[in-house]
Amino acid sequence: MDDNLQNIKVMVIDDSKTIRRTAETLLQREGYDVVTAVDGFEALAKIAETRPDIIFVDIMMPRLDGYQTCALLKNSQNFQHIPVVMLSSKDGMFDQAKGRVVGSDEYLTKPFSKDELLNAIRKLVASR
Repeated sequence: MDDNLQNIKVMVIDDSKTIRRTAETLLQREGYDVVTAVDGFEALAKIAETRPDIIFVDIMMPRLDGYQTCALLKNSQNFQHIPVVMLSSKDGMFDQAKGRVVGSDEYLTKPFSKDELLNAIRKLVASR
């Protein structure tokens, strides 16, 4: 792992236990500190507490979806600096455009690869 990527805290928000666990395992193997949440409500409480360096958020979730979660973060003085990567099983232009409108920094289509996750972290966190 690059020296400038040490001590990076990554949050993964997804209502799919499989996606959360897969991302968590991949990222922990690379040395990242990983925090997970099942939806936007749980994530908002954990974000204030854990202060992640980057957030991966699924679009389609119950209660508070990824678009709403991202918009709340980007409209918050305290959290607007945190890069947000939208995760979706849809590859459509509309979904990507909507992600940009609410302030997402990147968009990955599921199933994502280990390299896609790591590249997003390198691009959005290491470049700051």
